[in-house]
Amino acid sequence: MFRPESSGCINRTPNGNCLSRKVQSCIKIFCIGTTNGDQQPKLKSNFFSHFCCHNRTKNNYLEAEQRERKMNTLLNPEPSFSLIPSIRITKTHYLTHRRLQASRQFSSTDGNRLIGRRIRLTVKADLDSALIDQLGLKESDIINPAISSSYRSSKLPKPNQTLLEAQAKVCTGPTQTRPLREDEAFKVLDTILRSAKGDLKDEEEVSKAQIGAFFSAMTIRANAFPEATQWSEGERRAMNTFWPLLMRALPPDVIFIADPEGSIMGGGGSIGPHYSGNDPREMRLVGALREVLAGGHLGYEEVQGVLRDVLPLQVDNKAPGVSESLLSAFLIGQRMNRETDRELKAYCLAFDDELGPPPVADVKSLTHYGEPYDGNTRFFRSTLFVAAVRSCYGESCLLHGAEWMPPKGGVTEEQMLKFMGASTNLSVLQAKELLEDEEIGFAYVSLREARPSLYSLIGLREHIKKRPPVATSEKVQQFVRAQGREAIVAGFYHEGYEEPLLMLMKRRGVHSGLVVKGEEGALSMTTRLRSVNASKGLPVNYCSGFRSLNVESTFEGDGVSRQSFNLEVNASNYGFEPTNTPRADRSVSKNIELGLAALRGEKGPTYDRIVLNAGMVDHLLGCDGAEDVSVAMDRAREAIDSGKALKRLLNYIKISHKLK
Repeated sequence: MFRPESSGCINRTPNGNCLSRKVQSCIKIFCIGTTNGDQQPKLKSNFFSHFCCHNRTKNNYLEAEQRERKMNTLLNPEPSFSLIPSIRITKTHYLTHRRLQASRQFSSTDGNRLIGRRIRLTVKADLDSALIDQLGLKESDIINPAISSSYRSSKLPKPNQTLLEAQAKVCTGPTQTRPLREDEAFKVLDTILRSAKGDLKDEEEVSKAQIGAFFSAMTIRANAFPEATQWSEGERRAMNTFWPLLMRALPPDVIFIADPEGSIMGGGGSIGPHYSGNDPREMRLVGALREVLAGGHLGYEEVQGVLRDVLPLQVDNKAPGVSESLLSAFLIGQRMNRETDRELKAYCLAFDDELGPPPVADVKSLTHYGEPYDGNTRFFRSTLFVAAVRSCYGESCLLHGAEWMPPKGGVTEEQMLKFMGASTNLSVLQAKELLEDEEIGFAYVSLREARPSLYSLIGLREHIKKRPPVATSEKVQQFVRAQGREAIVAGFYHEGYEEPLLMLMKRRGVHSGLVVKGEEGALSMTTRLRSVNASKGLPVNYCSGFRSLNVESTFEGDGVSRQSFNLEVNASNYGFEPTNTPRADRSVSKNIELGLAALRGEKGPTYDRIVLNAGMVDHLLGCDGAEDVSVAMDRAREAIDSGKALKRLLNYIKISHKLK
């Protein structure tokens, strides 16, 4: 077991070998502004527990120590390596220079809080590939967990950037699509041709999923889009030039996607009209895709049948799967055609029974939070901290998502929990235990654990570029049920998706539902004033929803009595000073720093944002004790100022590792 503090050598690798002088000289630590009187930091094993955060098989001891130090840092942030993010090392033949700076500032108002100070820790590491073996690491094990992009799996093949940029323009809706210029179209088709022939040298290969998504978009635009977003003259000239060459290089499934009826490209091609797929699963997929490529829609059972046939994807290539070109064409095609309610319901409910019926938690109230799975890239993401607050007064919260998700690849709840040392591999049964725990009351479930079939799509979704229908439906899930009342809250950005989201919530049978147009499409409301230059459409802080009350209200088509509402929340009406939303800019550690400072009682924009979102959600969902919105806000403030919310978050981090 690696215990350098007892070995007499603090400069050791996880396998116990001493580092060479060259490696030792490459690692320099500078601690400025410390208050504990130490002349130099204690290295011990903590350097490796944070520098090598993914080398778990060798570092069971270090992992436990890392969690303990992170807990201590949250409670008492002293200068230590637990504040220093790890460093990603890429394979090079020269020395790379990385300089990382991590700052933490906390404030104090009483004897139980910290004396305000700024701690700046700087790690300078000059390493090259020749030194990695001495560290006992694999290059893939070294990441910077402080930045959201580092959580993308290295096992996922990267998409071709030339085609990805084109997909961003053409793989979207009837009014948002931007036709390619002639030079862009020539470049894209030339890239596809060279990739199909194996001639790409300096770029990533064009994946099957990218080709399927691109030609699906081109076909739907030709068949069903308005004139303004159909093919440009430049696109048509490029296609006329390249199609004879592409027909000889592309496989039959792609030719079918590009010209399913043999009528788009001219020449009366016979491959598309006669293509049927390679097995029964593909036959069903091809039949459905013909309708989609023509701009049509499918029934509930038809969509569910396709999804259940083709998922989960065989990511290990041990068994033959369906064509990724066909599946990506299907997914982006349905989004471009704007899914109907029955299609969205099929995506939402298709895998409800994948792991059996959901467990039922013995809680009086449970709110399911449906944040966009691809995270935030600019603004503070508050929901994890809001959940800790609301749990203090009996409003249990279930969060769900993924560690990393395209297209944004932003900061997610799973990244924050993992960075703070919590377990993110909890089953739905373990989440139920945390919800029922009187000292916690909230939980996070990863899509990886709850819906393996949908999780298998992550790599494909990156290569599709734009969000598929499942990006909407995954926000309306119930991985755990409750004996008491249930509610769902979800974020949205594009106008027109608020009603489909509420429809899905009603289909789930919850007592209350709420959709919020927050910044970046997240569900968090902001305290900033609406800009005079704000874009057209629904404003940020627009809310729409329903609640089931024992009062006179309207009976809807399903026989359930609900009260509907919609409003724009103006934070200044509730006593909040207008402030800009704090920025985290893809920094997991910055997002955590902001949230923890607020839970320690540090007043400011982050604190206000957490209080606003806790109190307003309580009020709009019709939660007990929140009929008066000012009382709801005060209740949220008390949960923070008393230290209860912070304690629950710390309890979660600790207890999540003890569940069996």
